[in-house]
Amino acid sequence: MTVTQLSAAPSPQHGRTHPMANPGYGKRSAPDQRPRAADDFGHLPPREAAIASYIDRLPDGSDISVKTLAKILPYGQCALRTALNRLQAAGHLRRGSECVATDEVMLWVTRTFFSRTARDDEWWAAFARGDVPPETPRRPSRSRAFVLLAALGRTAAALSLSAAECASLEPQVAEWFERGATDAELLHALTDGLPVPVHHAASLIRRRLADKLPPHRPAPERRTALLTLECGECRAPGSPEALAGGLCAGCRGEAAHEPTGPHGAVPTDGVQERMASVRAGLVPRSDRTAWARGRR
Repeated sequence: MTVTQLSAAPSPQHGRTHPMANPGYGKRSAPDQRPRAADDFGHLPPREAAIASYIDRLPDGSDISVKTLAKILPYGQCALRTALNRLQAAGHLRRGSECVATDEVMLWVTRTFFSRTARDDEWWAAFARGDVPPETPRRPSRSRAFVLLAALGRTAAALSLSAAECASLEPQVAEWFERGATDAELLHALTDGLPVPVHHAASLIRRRLADKLPPHRPAPERRTALLTLECGECRAPGSPEALAGGLCAGCRGEAAHEPTGPHGAVPTDGVQERMASVRAGLVPRSDRTAWARGRR
């Protein structure tokens, strides 16, 4: 596919911003993706390439459900559903559910993972296990700190730096990141209230990095996660190994090769033990009856 075809990717109509999903839902970018390039989706048909290019540019948390995409893009729900299934078969998309547990609550949330870099079934299976294989080709050679400094002139032209100045200031910016600072916080600290004119950008940045250095932030709340992927056709959960191309054996028209129910349902092993643990947490019947009478 040519660059011209990719440039025809649909965009929000009449300047509308794409809606975000409820907190915790929506698009989630897969880790270790290669830098964006013009031929990222050149192996896909034109419609699927255009839709993938659009989704790729959306921020995490965007609502990429079929109904929402149909309101923004010039395609109907049936066409979009087919396109998303093809993106899943090509290794760019996986749907699933994730059990997120903190010190206070445990809940299941729906995830839709998108990868600009096409992944095979083995990679997605490792991702679901929390064992993402390392990505070696086309890795960026510059650190996050260097990249931020090199791009600083785009935010404030007076703070444009040379490569040598970026390398000199890189350790100070890295220390900010080690203390939990975000890119937005760093940019605000370096560009807010600049003097006019700026006589020496590197000296000003070095001084601000030292004077505004934030304290070490406490470790984030402990979170554990259990991820299960779902069939892109019938939405039944199944082991990542069984969802070849994002589809369960039943939807692929094949016989299941693992102890699952119809269409890749969750295995029944250990059901009695799980039910026993659920019953142990229930209110006894006598207590429930007394409570119900008191409510009348």
